[in-house]
Amino acid sequence: MDDPANKPPTFWQVLHSVMAAAFGVQSAKNRSRDFTHGKPGQFLTLGLLFTLCFALALFGIVKLVLYLAGV
Repeated sequence: MDDPANKPPTFWQVLHSVMAAAFGVQSAKNRSRDFTHGKPGQFLTLGLLFTLCFALALFGIVKLVLYLAGV
């Protein structure tokens, strides 16, 4: 039978790994899976998109707070 440990990570697993890595809480099991079966391009692309979305969210929150503060 197919061993799920030998399959490449799914989109959701890659997203979970990117978010966990961003906050520094990646488990050893997932990190091992990512390095052995993951494709670097997937992690780079999703990491850049996550960083962009995170930065835009922070920018939007700051703009909202400044607007509500009347600045």
